[in-house]
Amino acid sequence: MSTTTTDIEALAAALRAAIGAERVISDRQQLRTYECDGLAQYKVVPALVALPDDAAQCAAVVRACVAAGAPFVARGSGTGLSGGALPHADGVLVVTSRMREIVEVAPDDERAVVQPGVINLAVSRAADPHGYYYAPDPSSQQICSIGGNVAENSGGAHCLKYGFTTHHVTGLEVITPDGERVRLGGRAPDAPGYDLLGAFIGSEGTLGIATEVTVRLTRLPESVRTLLAAFDTVDQAGAATSAIIAAGVVPAAVEMMDALAISAAEAAVHCGYPAGAGAVLIVELDGPAPEVDAQFAQVEALCRDNRAFEIRIAADDAERALFWKGRKSAFAAVGRISPDYIVQDGVIPRTALPEVLRRIGDLSAERGIRVANVFHAGDGNLHPLVLFDAAAEGQAERAEEVSGAILDLCVRHGGSITGEHGVGFDKAKYLPRMFTDDDLDTMHLLRCAFDPAGLANPGKVFPTPRLCGEIPGRRKGVHPAQQTGLAEVF
Repeated sequence: MSTTTTDIEALAAALRAAIGAERVISDRQQLRTYECDGLAQYKVVPALVALPDDAAQCAAVVRACVAAGAPFVARGSGTGLSGGALPHADGVLVVTSRMREIVEVAPDDERAVVQPGVINLAVSRAADPHGYYYAPDPSSQQICSIGGNVAENSGGAHCLKYGFTTHHVTGLEVITPDGERVRLGGRAPDAPGYDLLGAFIGSEGTLGIATEVTVRLTRLPESVRTLLAAFDTVDQAGAATSAIIAAGVVPAAVEMMDALAISAAEAAVHCGYPAGAGAVLIVELDGPAPEVDAQFAQVEALCRDNRAFEIRIAADDAERALFWKGRKSAFAAVGRISPDYIVQDGVIPRTALPEVLRRIGDLSAERGIRVANVFHAGDGNLHPLVLFDAAAEGQAERAEEVSGAILDLCVRHGGSITGEHGVGFDKAKYLPRMFTDDDLDTMHLLRCAFDPAGLANPGKVFPTPRLCGEIPGRRKGVHPAQQTGLAEVF
């Protein structure tokens, strides 16, 4: 869908009247601040940016877009890594960063109610005095927002034991694509009827905008123990991971970094990991002290059995934080060793780790493109960092080939093209590698039920434009949106 310049001017005037001129950005240079999310290789300057303060203003923005027939895209902190918050050139970017009130912390109910712009880590800080915290912890938790976490169903290092965002959200207030404020779920653990809450979480902004989130709080564990084990090879570290899980131990987290990722982290934050390691594991256990102590001894022994040449045990919270500093800085750290990189995200069965990692190494050697591996080893969620120099002829194309081949590997081994970063714009062309046309049409029927006009975050998730009202099935001929140059068929 496109609008004329006059339409945009009229829409800007309507938005200023609805939410105040100071909350609407139309200046071209200021708009460029919002031209991409954390995936910077795709850039689109939005026609307008709206900065609502609350749910009522957010609803007013959406209603103005509907009246003008203009698309809208929701954005939180802009830390997404799949282009999910990439703006629409003819639409409005609805930025929720001003909606950052922690409405309530209710320890007796083990709940907190927050606005979507609240930073992930701020929830735990608010709950900490009551003996609670918010378990989902993306590596960007110091800057990513709860609204974005809901949109992408974000996970984090501790998702092995505690699960993803969907396991910790019990209620939402959302603005539907027609501008209505509705509530899904609440404080209760479950609600009768269709799981609309589950449909909305992870829908990447295609079903509306969350304006209030009720999250589940988790009691702070009695004991937390963390070790860092160094191995000569990734295979050894992978074997140790499998042995730990096979022993019936479910750590809070099992994270792995290979030699290239370690060197990047050392260059960036000087984390002091063991010299010469081909891979390191960070294993963290939490829970009742006697259980943690017994399982920790098991984990240490299993790491040694699988040829760990050095094991360090965090003596206190400061040393534990240093172990995690290298891992949590890994994505940004590779900027120290490469001018450009692609952050990929795929999932495989844990048992396939050795084979898939070896094949990634082969792809790297064949294409002359370095790949740094850092990932949630415990649940097989890979985050390969594909390094390249865009100024060198052909490197960007080869990096894209390697990136796509890694996703193919994930699918062939029974996995997924994304674990927590979402499909967004970047991975839409890969979705047919997992799903049939019938699968995709069925998903689109759900999207159309929420958004028949197709205004909510158009061009994301689905590989080709599917217009609401079309008869589902294999498409024949040229799609109208393709014919007008608005979309590419992959």
